[in-house]
Order: sequence, then C-alpha cells, then structure tokens
Amino acid sequence: MSDPKKTGGGTAAVADRPAGIPETPQRSVRVVMLALMITMLLAMLDNLIVGTAMPTIVGDLGGLEHLSWVVTAYTLATAASTPIWGKLGDMYGRKGIFLTSIVIFLIGSVLSGMAQDMGQLIGFRAVQGLGAGGLMVGVMAIIGDLVPPRERGKYQGMMAGVMAVAMIGGPLVGGTITDHLGWRWSFYINLPLGAVALAMVTIVLHLPKRKGTQAEVDYLGAGLLTLGITAIVLVTTWGGTEYDWNSAVIMELIAIGVASLVGFVFVETKAAEPIIPLHIFRNRNFTLMSVVGFMSGFVMFGAVLFLPLYQQSVQGASATNSGLLLLPMLLSMIVVSLVAGRVTTSTGKYKIFPVVGSALMVTGLFLLSRMDVDTTRFTSGVYMAVLGAGMGFLMQITMLVAQNSVEMKDMGVASSATTLFRTLGSSFGVAIMGALFTGRVQDEMVARGGGAATAKSAQLDAASLAKLPEAAREAYQFAVSSGTHIAFLVGASVGLIALAASVFVKEVPLRGAGPVTQQAEAV
Repeated sequence: MSDPKKTGGGTAAVADRPAGIPETPQRSVRVVMLALMITMLLAMLDNLIVGTAMPTIVGDLGGLEHLSWVVTAYTLATAASTPIWGKLGDMYGRKGIFLTSIVIFLIGSVLSGMAQDMGQLIGFRAVQGLGAGGLMVGVMAIIGDLVPPRERGKYQGMMAGVMAVAMIGGPLVGGTITDHLGWRWSFYINLPLGAVALAMVTIVLHLPKRKGTQAEVDYLGAGLLTLGITAIVLVTTWGGTEYDWNSAVIMELIAIGVASLVGFVFVETKAAEPIIPLHIFRNRNFTLMSVVGFMSGFVMFGAVLFLPLYQQSVQGASATNSGLLLLPMLLSMIVVSLVAGRVTTSTGKYKIFPVVGSALMVTGLFLLSRMDVDTTRFTSGVYMAVLGAGMGFLMQITMLVAQNSVEMKDMGVASSATTLFRTLGSSFGVAIMGALFTGRVQDEMVARGGGAATAKSAQLDAASLAKLPEAAREAYQFAVSSGTHIAFLVGASVGLIALAASVFVKEVPLRGAGPVTQQAEAV
C-alpha cells in the first residue's frame, strides 16, 4: 500500500471524486480558481461601479423617473435566472453553461454601454443580469466539482478577498472611470476581464461532458419560480418607496408571489427534472444552511448600505472614500475566513464556525446599534471588525455545508438555491431595514423641528451637510444615528435566527476525508 503522506493532499480529492470526473492537478486547480475569481469579481463589481456612475448616466440619458429600474431590472434578472442556470449545469454540463452565462453577461455589458436612452439601458441591464445569474452559481458549482469539501477551505480566503476588493474598489474604480473615460466605460470595463476569464476557463477547465437528459426542462416550474421571485423582489424594492406598503399594487404583488410559489412547490413534486428538487430540503443541514444564508444576506447588505451613510452623515467622512470606510469589517472578514478555511481543511470540523459566526454577527450588530452622534471612528471601526469576524465565519461555510449535504448530481441546484436564498435575504434586508431607517429619520426630523432637511436628504454628503443651518444639521445627524440604531437592532434580532439555526447543524464528515481515514477505509 502506498504511503498516503506522499500524495501531497491529492488523495482526498481522489477519494471523493465522482465517477467520470478526472483528477485535476493542483497547479491546474489554482489556474482555474484564478479564472473563477475573475468571474466572481465581474459579478460583484458591476453594481458597485454602475451605482457610482448613475448620476452621470441620468444627466446624459435623462429619464430620472426610471432611475431605480436600472438596478431593479438587473437584480430581477439575476435572482430569477439563478436557479435555472444551476439546474441547466446539472443537466447538460457545467463548463458549457458557465461559458454561456459569461458570454451573455458580456453581451449585456456591451449593449448597456451603447444605450441611447433610459429604456434601452434598462432592457440591456436585464440581459446583463440574466448572464450574471449564472456567474456566481457557475463558480460555486465548478468549485464543488473540482475541490472536495474537506479541501475547499484552502480557497476561502481567496473568495473573501475578491469580495473585499469589489466592495472597496468598486466605488473608487467607478468614480475614476466615469470622471476620465465616461460612464459608458463603466460597462465596457467588463470586456477585458471577461475575455481573460473566458480564455482561461476554456483552456484550463476540463470537466466531463454530460449527455443531455431525455427529460425536458421543467419550463412550468421555471416560469412559476421566476414569477414568484419577481413579485418578491418588486415588493421589497417598491414597498415604502414607490408605493405604500398597504397599497393595492404591493398587496397584488404579494398575492401573486405567494400563489406562484405555492404552485411551484406543487409542480416540482410532479416534474421529471425539477428546477429545484425538493428532496434536497429533506437534509437538515441543507435547510438550516439555507436559513443561515438568508439571514446573513439580510444582515450584510443592510450593513454595507447603512455604515457608509452613518459615517458620511454623522461622522463627516468623505463620500469619495466610501469603500475605505468598510475596511475594518472587510479585513476582519478576510482574515477570519482564511483561518476558518484552514482549520476546516486540517480538522474536517466545521459546526463551531456557523455558531461562533452567528454569535459574533449578533454582537457586532448590537454594538453598531449603540452608535450615536458622539461615537468616534475608532470605536465604530472596532464594532465593524466584530461584525466582519462573524461574517467571515459564515460567508463560505454556508455554501460548503450545503454542497456537502447533497449528492454530486445536485451540486448545481444546491449552489443555486443557496445563492438564491442569500440574494433574497439581501433584498429583504435592504427593504426592511431601509423602511425602518427612513421612518425613524422622518419622525426624528419632525420631532426636532429640522424642517430644513427632510428624509429625502438621507443621501447628503459631508459637503452638502455643512451648508445646512446648524440646528438643521444637528437634527439631521441625530435622526440618522437614530435611524441606524433601529436598523441595526433589527439586524441583530434577525441574526438570532441564524444563531438558533446554526446550533442545530449536525457535524457530518466532509467529503474528501484525511489520509488516515482513507487508509482505514481502503483496508
């Protein structure tokens, strides 16, 4: 019998490699991972860069009344197509479907950059979002195919780093491109990155070709799921902003969403190849990780929205460096994610991480809810670091446990379902925390007589804020700090649900066990 120590870690990959998937040399895996990280960067950077360019876009194309649809169309298309991309990858082969999603994303980017009016831009952003729905799912599913769960922790820090680079660099890159090259290049910038990713994936990634299944795609299920997701995203996007929460439009959307999802569940029980096989939810760990993913998405995107707003409005920070304001949270997230990944790889243990991560997330949000007009930047930075540590424990562990809980044939739908729950969580988080924030700001402004500044001025930067009369400025700063208090307090309450779910996770051995276990099994 060969000495497992001489295998250099490759044994784990072979032990759990499904039939038909060849062993991939470690060097090739690293090259493929580089291509996948570039693709992740494409998906994460887009909205951040475009968001910075939006004022210039509106000034050039007009159509201010349709501004929100530039983001909404992209978000809707991404969320609705996510589970479909995952299922198509399972049915027809991961590589071809992934390359197709990249090409569609790049086509949407080119068309968006060529848009001549706001209507065209909204339509082309939907095309771009359609491709984006397959980017993250493809990345996660391909990693699931290539790297056993036990070995995947080695790459967690890389994925956390990509997220941090996107959040910090997105606004800075977007502002620089818009100022020096014009807003159209905020879309064209995707082309060189996408071309590199396409070339590297095409040349280096080798996965077995799958024969198309004889069963037809579950078109009815896909349609019902798309309709349900669309209704949910529109409710969270429009509720409290475009329409009152109790308005007829919101009530109708809620009814459509509920009816569609109930119909979807019924159809999935009958379909030969369901878009999301319901049997994966019979696995306790998968269901619990879906809950944790939803709650962490709820919290994280709410924090990313309100922390820069608080630091700009209350602490007087510059809006230009808004990405840098999140540095304590992002650095903490990267370091913790890297450590958690290494420990998971070396020990195979992971249950402690979602429990500790959820607890730190709740603690960090509670601390952030205590910020007021006198809180220093150092203190808020410490609070953000606590929250970042919690997110670092949770960010990749949720996907890791979810993928480890399903068979290899369901890797795509497991990845897409987990991504979808996190996306929907972010939509709910931004909507609910945003509504509570706006309501509290309005109430405090009325109570303190700050009539010179309204809730609409919640987007004031430090320079504009300085032009307000002193009384109005102080009232506004107090109102914003009060608004962030209630928003983060709600986030902490939601985090308790994630903590409760994490406690019930069962420690199931990760596929790709260590050499000693493999040797015993072989004997």
